[in-house]
Amino acid sequence: MLELMEIKAIRLDIPSGANIILGQSHFIKTVEDLYEAIVNTAPHMKFGIAFNEASGACLTRVDGNDEELQSSAVNLAQALGAGHCFVIVLKEGFPIHVLGRIKEVPEVVGLYCATANPVEVIVVETSQGRGILGVVDGSSPKGVEDAAGKEWRHRFLRQIGYKR
Repeated sequence: MLELMEIKAIRLDIPSGANIILGQSHFIKTVEDLYEAIVNTAPHMKFGIAFNEASGACLTRVDGNDEELQSSAVNLAQALGAGHCFVIVLKEGFPIHVLGRIKEVPEVVGLYCATANPVEVIVVETSQGRGILGVVDGSSPKGVEDAAGKEWRHRFLRQIGYKR
């Protein structure tokens, strides 16, 4: 029997000055383990985490150390409506500071994006629920880096402390 499905693009509203990390995991313990991974790696970072439970009560579980960012994470997770996805909204740091630790969290299955860019999440909806197919992160390339672009990149990375 052929089941109907609908594919949607859902634009995520990232708060000004924030980054998000969007991923998939598999267990209710996700929010607590992500919380510990972030505070143990970047204790100065402000963040909120929301995780859409996919069985049992099917609640959006939430944690973090900033109420506004927690609320934003919940709004994004609920807009997606996909089971077993998590959204981290963070400020006062960048995803690169915590991505390694997040990837090591046993419940984390994979990551879709870590960005401050405008992002659209492509979801599929069936009679069972929603799932994430992928993301559109930012804009399409407009050309190829030239010597001036390479020099700018090198200078910028050193200016923000990522390279010496």
